Amino acid sequence: MKPINVGLLGIGTVGGGTYTVLTRNQEEIARRAGRPIAITRVADRNLELAKQITQGKVEVTDDAFAIVTDPNIDIVVELIGGYTIARELVLKAIENGKHVVTANKALIALHGNEIFAAAQKKGVIVAFEAAVAGGIPIIKAVREGLAANRIEWIAGIINGTTNFILSEMREKGLTFADVLKEAQRLGYAEADPTFDVEGIDAAHKLMILAGIGFGIPMQFDKAFVQGISTLDALDIRYAEELGYRVKLLGITKRSDKGVELRVHPTLIPEKRLIANVNGAMNAVLVKGDAVGPTLYYGAGAGAEPTASAVIADIVDVTRTHSADALQRVPHLAFQPDQLVDLPILPISEISSAYYLRLRALDKAGVLADVTRILGDRDISIDAMIQKEPQEGEDQADIIILTHVTVEKNMDAAIAAIEGLSAIVGKVTRLHMEELSR
Repeated sequence: MKPINVGLLGIGTVGGGTYTVLTRNQEEIARRAGRPIAITRVADRNLELAKQITQGKVEVTDDAFAIVTDPNIDIVVELIGGYTIARELVLKAIENGKHVVTANKALIALHGNEIFAAAQKKGVIVAFEAAVAGGIPIIKAVREGLAANRIEWIAGIINGTTNFILSEMREKGLTFADVLKEAQRLGYAEADPTFDVEGIDAAHKLMILAGIGFGIPMQFDKAFVQGISTLDALDIRYAEELGYRVKLLGITKRSDKGVELRVHPTLIPEKRLIANVNGAMNAVLVKGDAVGPTLYYGAGAGAEPTASAVIADIVDVTRTHSADALQRVPHLAFQPDQLVDLPILPISEISSAYYLRLRALDKAGVLADVTRILGDRDISIDAMIQKEPQEGEDQADIIILTHVTVEKNMDAAIAAIEGLSAIVGKVTRLHMEELSR
C-alpha cells in the first residue's frame, strides 16, 4: 500500500527520538499499522542538527509552514512546544486537511477547544497521547480502556522533575534549593524550572486528564496550582515520621457540585503504591466505578519513552484516517455533542484532610486554644504531635493531622490560629489524600 507520509516539526529530544524509533522499528510498525509509515520531511531551526540526525535521508527545512501546507504530507507531528507558533501551525495543518499528532500539553490545555472544533469541522484527527506522562499510555487507557466506567477521580505524579526533587529531599534530607541545582546539573530540570517546580506543567496535563475523564472542555485558567518551591524539608521529614510521603499530585474529582482541578504538594500514606514512585518516574491512579482503582506507571519523559507514545498515535491515525469521522474515537472520549460544561470548583470549596505545622511558645494553654479554634470550625483532629523545644529555646513545633474538612473552614481556622499571641510566624498547611476510596 501507499506509505503514509509524515511531516515532523521539531527534531530536538522528542523529535529525534521519534525519528530514531520509527526508523529502527519501521517493519514492525508497518505490520501493526497495515501499511508503511515514513517521515519524509523535517522542519527545524537547527538545520545542521536535523541533517545530522536524518543523515540526508529526508528533506530538511527551517520553514515549518512549508510542511503543514505540503499536499504530499498526510500526518503532521508537532514537537516544537510552546503555544503560539505551535497553535498557528496546528490550525494551518488542520485547515489543509492534515491529521495532527502532538506531545504539546500546554497547547492542548490552553487551546484544545479551538483545535478540536477545527479538527471536527475538517474531519481530521488530533492525537495527543504523548502530551501526558510521556511513554505511559494513560490517554488511551482512560479514553478507551475504561470506557465502561464512570470515572470518579484521577490523581497522578505527572511531572518527573518535581518527583525527582521531592525524592532526593526525602532520601538525603537536602533543601529544595540544593536538590534543584543537582537536578539541573543532571538534566532533570531546565535552566528556568518555573513551569515544573511551580506546578504549571502538571496542571496542563491534569486538565487534559480531566477532559477525557469527565468529558469536559478545557478550562485551564480555573485550575488551582501550587508548586514545591516553598516546601520545607522539615515537613517532608515530619511526614515521613508520621508514615506519609509528600508528592506533587495533580488531582481531579467529580462531585455533585462540579469538578475539582488542583495541583499541590500532598501527603500520601507510605503504604500506597503511588507513594513509592520515586526519582523522575510518573504514575497515574484512576478510579472507575466498575473497575476500581487502576495504577499506570512508567517513564514520564525522555526521548524514546515519549517517542513511543508519539508513534503509537501515528499508527492509530494511519489505521483510522480513512474511516468515517463518526466511527473514530472522540478527542475527549465523549462524542463532541455530549461534552458537559461542569463547573470547576474553587479551591475554597474542595474537601481534604490536612497536615498543619505551627511554631508555638512552650507554655500552657496553647494546645487548648488551637484545638478550640479547630473545633469551632467543625475540624476534627486525627493526630497531634508536639515536639520538644531544642535546648535553650522556648519554642516548639506542633504537628496536627486533621480529618476531611472544607478548605474554607481550614482557611478561617488558620487565620485564627495565626492570630494567637503564642504562635510564631505562619502556619504550614499541606493537603492529605488517602487515594484508596
